[in-house]
Amino acid sequence: MKKKIEILAPAKDLIGGIAAINSGADAVYIGAPLYGARSNATNSIEDVAALVKYAHLFNAQVFVVINTILYDNELETCRLMIWELYNIGVDALIIQDMAIMEMDLPPIVLHASTQANNRDADKIKFLKDAGIKRVVLARELNLHQIKEIYDKADVELEFFVTGALCVSFSGNCYMSVANGERSANRGSCAQNCRLPYNLIDGNGETLIKNSHLLSIKDFDVSNEIPNLVEAGIVSFKIEGRLKDIVYVKNNVSYLRQKLDAYLEGSDKYTKASSGKCTYSFDSALDKSFNRGYTDYFVNERHSSIGSWESPKSKGQYIGKLVKTIGNAYQIENGELLNNGDGLCFINESNEAEGIYVNKVENGLAYPNVLKEIKDGTFIYRNNDAAFIKIVEREDSAVRKISTTLLLTENENGFELIATDEDGNVSIVTLVHPKEQTKNNESIAENFKTNLAKTGFTPYTADEINVLFSQNWFLPISKINEMRRTVYEQLSEIRLANYKREEHQLVKTSHPYPETKLDFMYNVSNKIARKFYERHGVTEIEKAFELQWDPGKSRVMTTKYCIKYELKKCPIHQKDIVGVKVKEPLVLKQGELEYKLKFNCKPCEMEIWEKDAEFEIEEDHFH
Repeated sequence: MKKKIEILAPAKDLIGGIAAINSGADAVYIGAPLYGARSNATNSIEDVAALVKYAHLFNAQVFVVINTILYDNELETCRLMIWELYNIGVDALIIQDMAIMEMDLPPIVLHASTQANNRDADKIKFLKDAGIKRVVLARELNLHQIKEIYDKADVELEFFVTGALCVSFSGNCYMSVANGERSANRGSCAQNCRLPYNLIDGNGETLIKNSHLLSIKDFDVSNEIPNLVEAGIVSFKIEGRLKDIVYVKNNVSYLRQKLDAYLEGSDKYTKASSGKCTYSFDSALDKSFNRGYTDYFVNERHSSIGSWESPKSKGQYIGKLVKTIGNAYQIENGELLNNGDGLCFINESNEAEGIYVNKVENGLAYPNVLKEIKDGTFIYRNNDAAFIKIVEREDSAVRKISTTLLLTENENGFELIATDEDGNVSIVTLVHPKEQTKNNESIAENFKTNLAKTGFTPYTADEINVLFSQNWFLPISKINEMRRTVYEQLSEIRLANYKREEHQLVKTSHPYPETKLDFMYNVSNKIARKFYERHGVTEIEKAFELQWDPGKSRVMTTKYCIKYELKKCPIHQKDIVGVKVKEPLVLKQGELEYKLKFNCKPCEMEIWEKDAEFEIEEDHFH
């Protein structure tokens, strides 16, 4: 059996989900009415049900995200919602809170969300043994670590492939709750990482002013797909349940074409759903929202990952500003620009600024407001008006299931048989007198022309045969009616034949790899506590949200390192460090102030509130 490799797309809502399927997604993930980690991307049960029906037609799956931490008074509501989701045909749930593992649930497949901080082979193996079918890996892992996890845990692995990066280990960021009581683990992250900060050293001197020091580039490991598949990844996830439809269609179609090229002719791997897509646009990742791209740590730590100038989308590099002429800009490759485009550049204070292009004429771009820009400045396009217009059209991405049609005769008349690419068969019979055509001429070609008109159905008729013992006559209206019915019936047959995988949880008690859990395990209710206790955990701290002590807490743990970005890393850059920075380094934004702690052994940075006390590690690695 070939292993199925899947592209998993975000769906903000039903329309976005359908667009993702039409663009080639093998699966989509969507929020339910409650408990998803994007509190402003929720959907009604009815909409999720409609998406399930549409997806299953193409053998694509729908996963529902229930990945916040739960409080005691929410557990029963959550459990009842899971039953509803199961009853409408949802394929799997993506969860963070272990309370769900303790509930009286239907036999629905469970995936461990990246919010569950999946970066350690022993813990991932534990989850698999507890009944988790798939684990969404932490984005910080490299290829060797992924392979090691796969070899050890032998569980389905999902990994992000494109989209925004959380600077923190997912599930372990408490900045938002500490600053304004908006919890990221409860779905309402305030994105403090995208704010501008001043960087101050241990002598009180400002090293960097007003820069987005925690804002990092967006993720793109699409070139690593072959290596990631070989390391054990079966699902490639696109970030972005809050992103617009153009972003989703552009990302999905780009990855679909890339993955298909890799899967073609493979004897080990195959795509995970049915149908073939056609596009009226050329997808390119730099054409939709992006902050510039990084492969993060997939190939270890090797280049800068910060996007300090701006947390906004940079978009596509166009060219340098040649010069300003009158009230217009002459830009290299200016012929690529269109009326209505949005441009962006980094000004002399190292901040991103935007320009709206009213019109483009003779290679000159006329902005709505002329800003002073230095010759030679790099100009990016972060809003490509013409591209957006094409992609937004519903028919810019069309997905069709291949069928063959056979029109033949039976005792009382005729029958039309449709067989699809997955071997489903739909037969329509027509009771009709058999009369020969005038002059006994064959009109089979006319029949084929009309049978080929599959129009707005999800099917194409790639091969059509007419098998008659004589040249029979049939009115075209009857042919059209048979074609319509045979395809409507085929859709019902496909849905009836769809096999959802089921899994009934059985309570386990194998030992958890740790016996003490600190607040970073996000235990926020009695049942999650009970789950861990049954698996041998003896001490459990409450979740940060329930016990936060203002002023002294660790609010983030990350692989991203400001010392490295400053080229002051005592390990990776010891040849170029020069003068060491005086610690502790402090981030300051208005009243907000944080201390940075560098843990060089695991190669991680921690962010602490300003009154925290900790030892500064000496660089004893030389």
